[in-house]
Parts: sequence; structure tokens; C-alpha cells
Amino acid sequence: MSRYDWLLFLHVLAAFAFVAAEVLFTFIIVAARNLDVPSDVVRIFRLSRLGEVLVNAGAIGVLIFGIWLAIDVDGYELWDGWIIAAFVLWALFAELGRRTAKIYNAARDRARALVAENRNEPSPELNAILRSQTGLVLQTASVVIVVLFLIDMIYKPGA
Repeated sequence: MSRYDWLLFLHVLAAFAFVAAEVLFTFIIVAARNLDVPSDVVRIFRLSRLGEVLVNAGAIGVLIFGIWLAIDVDGYELWDGWIIAAFVLWALFAELGRRTAKIYNAARDRARALVAENRNEPSPELNAILRSQTGLVLQTASVVIVVLFLIDMIYKPGA
């Protein structure tokens, strides 16, 4: 296999991790909206550790291997429009992810605190965080960004 083949394989593998993390986080957020008991919330948010590993490895991998590919492949330049669009989408995704994580990490931490206090009954405060409209909108925007990312990478508009 050539260097190009390896770089492309690693770039696509990182993209799969990135998309898998987004699917997992979406599942957690949607499922958690229907939970009332703090111990159940703690249990489902244990999956978020896997998502954090996948999204971090995927985001760093697509960036590093994508830049390497753009430099290595004749005909691609880092200033090509579709590559700049990918950088912008990557930055938007990172910011949306940071804001979304802030909301849902607060829910996870509140659920843990309630369980530690032996208050494993429904909590209006916890429910309000889990059912946050802002969190849902941010997660939906992240999903849209990932779809746009995939469209940009597959069709390479302007290339």
C-alpha cells in the first residue's frame, strides 16, 4: 500500500470514529430526555466516556490526516474552497460540542450528586437540564454540521 492509501485509510477511519461519536451522543441525549431517576441518568451517561474518546480521536485524526493528505496529494491545496469549508465546519463542530458538553455534563454531574446524596427520586432540576431546549438545538446543529462535513468530503465542491 502506498502512503496515500494509508493516509486516506486513517483519515476515513478517523471520520468513522467522529460520526460514531456523534451518533452515540445523540442517542444518549435523546434517551436521557426520557429518564427521571438520577441513577438511570448516571448509568446512561457512562456511555459518554466512549463517545468522548471517539470524538477526540476522530476530530484530531480527520484534521491531521486531512491536512497531510491535502499537502501530499497533487491537485489539492490547503486553500482549496472545500478544504477551507472543512476547517470552518471542524471549528464550528468543536464549539458546538463544547457548548453541548457543558449542558449535558452538568446533568451528569447533578445526577451523580443526587445519587451520592441517596436522593434517587425524580428531580425537577435534573429533568430541566436533561430536557433543555438549548442542549437539543445544539446537538441537532452538531448533527447538521457532521452531515455537511460528509457532503463536503464526498463531493469536494469546487475541486
